Amino acid sequence: MKNKAIGVFDSGIGGLTVYKALKEKLPDEKVIYLGDTARLPYGTKSAETIIKFSEGNALFLLTKSVKIIVVACNSASSYALPYLQNKFDIPVVGVIEPGAEAAVHAGKAKIGIIGTVATIKSGAYEKAIIEKKPGARVLSKACPLFVPLVEEGWIEHKVTRLVIEEYLLPLKEQGIGTLVLGCTHYPVLKEVIAEVLGKEIKLIDSALTTAKKVYAILKSLGWIGESGNPVDDEFFVTDFPERFKQVGEIFLGRKIDKVTAASFYTVSLPQA
Repeated sequence: MKNKAIGVFDSGIGGLTVYKALKEKLPDEKVIYLGDTARLPYGTKSAETIIKFSEGNALFLLTKSVKIIVVACNSASSYALPYLQNKFDIPVVGVIEPGAEAAVHAGKAKIGIIGTVATIKSGAYEKAIIEKKPGARVLSKACPLFVPLVEEGWIEHKVTRLVIEEYLLPLKEQGIGTLVLGCTHYPVLKEVIAEVLGKEIKLIDSALTTAKKVYAILKSLGWIGESGNPVDDEFFVTDFPERFKQVGEIFLGRKIDKVTAASFYTVSLPQA
């Protein structure tokens, strides 16, 4: 198992923040990334559809013989994670639980959560936080405009700052001490968000906390790859490889050598 890759999937490009965090934490591991760019965004889909798409993504990664699957999508983590964990024999890790743990450990009285409409509607972060800290005060806000702004590359644009202020200043006025960036696109905006909110509000980047969780699981199983082995990561998308490459390089701050088109995996809807 040591020599097998880490599999990562997202509805599109945002999961590259998780990929980047994994490479920083586990530089000797090969990572195979799948972006379901033909069917994004997941944040506006039904729970049933998100589960169906997520199962197909996992099946694709399993054809690549991965040792662990990382669901680098908050919407998929919100709705599909328990189904995937029950279906497959290898570990499946989402981004909700690690982010919730970090928010609770921050020790602030009020916790803010921002994410897509689907993630906020699911209540997954609130549930995970309250299970760990009963009585925690949690304030949630959907921020759907953040994703297109990031994918347009408008990271430092004045329009982006105005949108951040519109969404997040009300949360600051309500006294949050911690803010969970509950979408994998959002860490790209972390510096601007920090400038708007001020240093007194702690930002939780679930990409970083997820990478730590994956490291801990692989270490406990003795599955961490040997150092010094050549690593050739692979990137697959279900549509628009060139667009993924262009925007992905913004996320990673480096060139992506190759992006391969992947065919869909048709799966049956899970039984109720």
